[in-house]
Amino acid sequence: MMASKVALLEERKEERAWENWGRGEFAEEAMKQVLFSVPMILTSVAYYGIPLVSVMFAGHLGDLELAGATLASSWATVSGFTLMIGLNGAMETLCGQAYGAKMYRKMGIYLQASIIICLSACSMLAVVWWFTEPILILLRQDRAVAHAAAAYMRPLIPALFAYGQIQCLIRFLQTQSIVTPLVVCSVSSLLLHIPITFALVHPLGMGYTGAAVAAGVSQWISLLMLVSYAIFSKRFEETWQGFSTEAFAIILPTLRLAIPSAIMVCAHVANELGAGHVDKAKKAVKVTLKLSIILALTFVLLLVFGHNAWAHLFSNSPLVITEFVRMTPLLSASILLDSTQGILSGVSRGCGWQHLAAWTNLAAFYLIGMPIALTLCFVMNFYVKGLWAGLVCGLFFQASTLLIIVLRTDWTSINLSVENDNCVLT
Repeated sequence: MMASKVALLEERKEERAWENWGRGEFAEEAMKQVLFSVPMILTSVAYYGIPLVSVMFAGHLGDLELAGATLASSWATVSGFTLMIGLNGAMETLCGQAYGAKMYRKMGIYLQASIIICLSACSMLAVVWWFTEPILILLRQDRAVAHAAAAYMRPLIPALFAYGQIQCLIRFLQTQSIVTPLVVCSVSSLLLHIPITFALVHPLGMGYTGAAVAAGVSQWISLLMLVSYAIFSKRFEETWQGFSTEAFAIILPTLRLAIPSAIMVCAHVANELGAGHVDKAKKAVKVTLKLSIILALTFVLLLVFGHNAWAHLFSNSPLVITEFVRMTPLLSASILLDSTQGILSGVSRGCGWQHLAAWTNLAAFYLIGMPIALTLCFVMNFYVKGLWAGLVCGLFFQASTLLIIVLRTDWTSINLSVENDNCVLT
């Protein structure tokens, strides 16, 4: 009887904790999250901005160039860059929990295994990217646009190899709460990218392909900066102890987490769980969700009130600008939902729930989002708006399902055992 009362009190206490988000109860945790997340946001925006700036330069060369660069950028993101982020999702779980458990040497081993995995994946993807034109034509794309996209994709291949290794190093540093160097390397590379792109496209006469080449040059500059910091800094004496053949032995176990993460596409949560601090992990989730919603709403307001300015960055065509304005409401909804699911997916990786989240994502987009998108686009003739509306429906289901999982999870039952020189999820 006494035990049931204690359980009831604990349940009510948990409910009040979720209800008291806006009352300053988590101010200290919020400050920690801001100090950690703002540099990571700047890093992500900077790395996203490098290929985006290249598309901007290509877009101002003409409508066909804009269409080709945009299609190539989308294809590169879906088939390559996002995959690199997903494959490194295992590092958020493994390195995050190893760091929390003070098993520092294992972090260097996990880094090497992830680099091997990413380089192997990049080698296979490079072949796919080389044959972009026949693939896009097979997918019923316009031949002229497919040809332009292929011309943009091939010189972009070196950027993929650099980006994969950058993502490995980002996870390695962020799980140790080392974020300032990431900001310096990413933002400085973005700032250098603008004159590099201009020089290759215009004075050096490379034109359209020069924009893609510039993206690769800037990514490799950033990678060399990060590698130099990791080698010469004394902050990694415990976590990086040189190359080891042990990395080859854990490639398959790492892949078991990496592949579901790639299908999915929170280091702080993993740190706390690895250290056994369940309450702190839960608090981190609550505060991060709140901050992500605020940030997403800020971006939505900037998009709604400045859509013409954003459109002019990519093209001077009145038709392109008009179509962009029409898509703004759907884009705003997808930003808000995507920010929420992004945090919840990060929590899933931190807790080692990759497989559960992967199945959720597959169901959200292939069983719900895609059928709705195809119906609205081709049956009801809403075309592009229909496709995007289907995406929004998929995001809504994904975010809602992940939120339910997080809310209903008994966090004390998460069994993350880290024993001596090995990190095992059970």
